[in-house]
Amino acid sequence: MIIFPAIDLKDGQCVRLVQGKAEAKTVYSNAPGQVAASFEKQGAQYLHVVDLDGAFTGSPKNSAAIEAIAASINIPFQVGGGLRSVDDVQRVLKRGAARAIVGTRAVSSTDFVKELLDRFGAERIVLGIDARQGMVAVEGWVEISSLSAVDFGASMRQIGVATCVFTDISRDGLLTGPNLDSTRQIAEKTGLEIIASGGVSSTQDITELKAMERLGVIGAIIGKALYDGKLDLVQALQAAAD
Repeated sequence: MIIFPAIDLKDGQCVRLVQGKAEAKTVYSNAPGQVAASFEKQGAQYLHVVDLDGAFTGSPKNSAAIEAIAASINIPFQVGGGLRSVDDVQRVLKRGAARAIVGTRAVSSTDFVKELLDRFGAERIVLGIDARQGMVAVEGWVEISSLSAVDFGASMRQIGVATCVFTDISRDGLLTGPNLDSTRQIAEKTGLEIIASGGVSSTQDITELKAMERLGVIGAIIGKALYDGKLDLVQALQAAAD
């Protein structure tokens, strides 16, 4: 199972929010490239990067920070947040991202996702499903759609999407552990490879997610627990490898 240390970008800084709320922001670094390099030095194999300004405004805003991350590391990273057009996706891939994560626009346009898969391939396009009480959230988690996370994931699998970042918003940034039931359900019922996000804060959480590998849970994103020192990245990587 892959551990994805998270780098959330706002105003060019490395920050963390609580449950996606912009007003609940903690700044951890003014140098995202250095943070990325530190994660690589500790053994990370893949990074997860989110342009929070892009998610809230609908267009990418942290291009310079993403370029700095790309220049600072030799491992792959994936980027999401505000990618609402084919050009947005193409630009972020050209800036060095191995994969682009799309969520809000995917909810409103299946054709958009089909075009991305045709142009870039399923290996470079990741679906982002952010859910609150089982329903898909959009526009930077500000709005809740009428679409269930399971139904949405299953429909995206049918058109060729292979991988999904699944975030339970209610757990994000609270260090209370992931929503194992929801993660298991979406893995079982959609057929997607799932990267779990939201609340992962202990080696026990990682062990419990790893037990779902046979269902298709292939990774876990860890953010606040790393920045607050509650979870050591080396220990997290070891738990994922055991």
